[in-house]
Amino acid sequence: MSYYLRKLGYAVLTLLGVITVIFLLFNILPGDPAQMMLGQNETKEQLDIVNRKYGFDQPIRVQYLYYINDLSPISLHSAKVSDFSYFDPQKYTGVSLVQVGDTHLVCKLPYLRESFQKNGKRVSSVIAETLPNTAILAVCAIVIAIFIGVWMGIISAVNKDSWIDQLIQVISTVGMSVPSFFSAIIVAWLFGYVLHEYTHLNMTGSLYEVDDFGEGIYIQWKNLLLPAVVLGVRPLAVVTQLMRNSLLEVMHQDYIRTARAKGLSLVQIIRKHALKNALNPVVTAISGWFASMLAGAVFVEYIFGWNGLGKEIVDALNTSDLPIIMGSVLVIASLFILINIFVDFIYRWLDPRIR
Repeated sequence: MSYYLRKLGYAVLTLLGVITVIFLLFNILPGDPAQMMLGQNETKEQLDIVNRKYGFDQPIRVQYLYYINDLSPISLHSAKVSDFSYFDPQKYTGVSLVQVGDTHLVCKLPYLRESFQKNGKRVSSVIAETLPNTAILAVCAIVIAIFIGVWMGIISAVNKDSWIDQLIQVISTVGMSVPSFFSAIIVAWLFGYVLHEYTHLNMTGSLYEVDDFGEGIYIQWKNLLLPAVVLGVRPLAVVTQLMRNSLLEVMHQDYIRTARAKGLSLVQIIRKHALKNALNPVVTAISGWFASMLAGAVFVEYIFGWNGLGKEIVDALNTSDLPIIMGSVLVIASLFILINIFVDFIYRWLDPRIR
């Protein structure tokens, strides 16, 4: 139990560090948030109203404390409408637990503020609309990487130093070396334009498409294929290398020699004894790659026109929509931490020696 509590404590401290870095990074950038919200035709009175409403006129340390307060599930809010920390039920998704004087103790969902450019739309709503698309893309990419990478690693290890092994090594090296944005351009052009007559794939397109005849929105699964393959190429290459090296190391263990002495075939040895232990470093690598895919899908989504969180971040960068950028980075960092904790549990299950 102490181990799990310690891991939880590390996760909270890591998340607090990420929040601090994100807040300081985006608050030292040049530009007036109130001006970004109002556009170019603002007046001084309008700027003053927005600054007071959102607390932009407060010292940086006060803004930081209120940012932490907005993100915290248990927070303190003012009961005064004129205060920028006023507990507005339409703004915060939660309930007031108790009121002492002019202060509410509130239990709520984390509040990621409002977009500067989308008419005050909640950042959480923007992320909720785009994150599932990115998650689907990342899951498909990592599934491709796992299944093909593990099999290629096994084949490479079994045929060590043969032409098959050398060919797989060349393929995995090229896969790790080519940047995702470059391979995305090449794959989109080749399979979506040059070979479109044969593949029937599009250069750009998202999971949901609008029907040309006005019959509503429908799912276009074929648009998932190219971005998923491109996003899965680099983790596939890593999984292949790790699986090969790990399996070769496991195959020299004493219990494998004992299994051979019992007359087990190579397939039985790998399936029943070697594979599970050889997967340990692969699982660790997959956790990091899956979490980084949520952030690394930015260029792939933008090139393929995939309406996910990555494309939303690029659009927010182009329009200086800081709340969306900050909220998206924070969500990705939180998912990264949760995935690593989850995979740590899987790692302990796979290898009893760690327990």
